[in-house]
Amino acid sequence: MTKQALIIGGAGYIGSHVCLELLSQGWGITLLDDLSSGLKENLFPQARFVEGDLLNRPLLTQLLAEGFDLVVYLAARKAASESMLKPELYCRQNLGGGLQLFEAMAQSPSKTLLFSSTAAVYGDPQYLPLDESHPTLPVNYYGFTKLCLEQNLQWFARLKGLRYVTLRYFNAAGYDPAGRVTGLERNPANLIPVVMEVAQGLRPELLIFGNDFPTHDGTGERDFIHVSDLAHAHSLAAEHLLAGKPSLTLNLGTGLPHTVKEVVAMAERVTGKRVAHQVVPRQAGHPASVWADARLANQLLGWKPVHSSLELILTHTWRAYQAPAAKADHAPWEPI
Repeated sequence: MTKQALIIGGAGYIGSHVCLELLSQGWGITLLDDLSSGLKENLFPQARFVEGDLLNRPLLTQLLAEGFDLVVYLAARKAASESMLKPELYCRQNLGGGLQLFEAMAQSPSKTLLFSSTAAVYGDPQYLPLDESHPTLPVNYYGFTKLCLEQNLQWFARLKGLRYVTLRYFNAAGYDPAGRVTGLERNPANLIPVVMEVAQGLRPELLIFGNDFPTHDGTGERDFIHVSDLAHAHSLAAEHLLAGKPSLTLNLGTGLPHTVKEVVAMAERVTGKRVAHQVVPRQAGHPASVWADARLANQLLGWKPVHSSLELILTHTWRAYQAPAAKADHAPWEPI
C-alpha cells in the first residue's frame, strides 16, 4: 500500500521541494496550503491539493482523520526582522497554527510529524559549529516561536503519543537541479534570492549589513544548504520514523560557512553580471558567524548534502530566475 503524507505549506519554496522528493520516493501526497505565500506554479499534478488555512480547525480535523502515515509541517512565517516588528503575526500563524496542529494530531490517527524548525532557536553562538546541544536562547521572536513549538511538541510526544523529527534548518537556498520547481519566492528576504534579483536588474543594489565583523573579509558568514539536500533529509527522517525509531532533533547544514562578499563574488562569476551593493550599518541581533555541526543527521539518518557547494546553489538559483523573470519586492535580506 502506498504511504501517504500530508504536507502543510506544500506549495511554498521548501514545501514544493519536499513534495517533489517524497513523490520521487513513491509517497502519495496531499498538500494543504492557503497560497498566501505558496504558489500554484509549485503544485505537482501527482499530488492532491487542498486549498485552506491551517487555522481552519474543521478542515484540519477532517484531513487528519484520513490517517496519514506522515504529516510535514512547513507553514510558518520566517523573517526574523519582521517578527520583531509584527510579533502578533508570528504569534497567530506560527504559535497558533503549530499548537492547533499538535492538538488536532493528538485527537486523530495521524501521529507522525516532521517539524520544520530553524537555527534561529540557538541565538548568539556560544561556540561554533553549532550542535544540537548548544543552548537555545533565541534573539528574535521568530526563533522564539519555533523553540516554543519544539518544546510543546516534546510534551505532546510524551503525553499524547506523537512521534516526530524536528529539523533545524540553517540557510536554505538553491532550486531543484532538474528545474522542476518553477515558482519563485514572493517578497524574498534572504541573501541569495536578493542577489539574484540584483543580477537580473530587478533591484538596484544589495545592502550589506556591516563589514566590520570578525570574519576574514569583515562581512557576516552563514551556512547555506541546498534545498534539495534539505528535502532529501525529510525523506530519510520519514523512513526513520516509519521504522519505529525514536523521535529526534537534528541540524541540517553543511558546516562550511560563506561570507556575504563570497556569495556576491560567486554570484558574479555564475551569472556573468555585476551585483551592485553598498555597505550599511549592522542590524541588531545578527551574529557574525553561524554554521552547523550536522554530524548527528549523518550518523542517525545517513544524510549527507551533495548539492550544497556555493557554486551549485547559485547556478541552480540563477537558472530558476532566468525563466520566467520575477518581479522584485524591495525588501532587505535576512541573514538567517
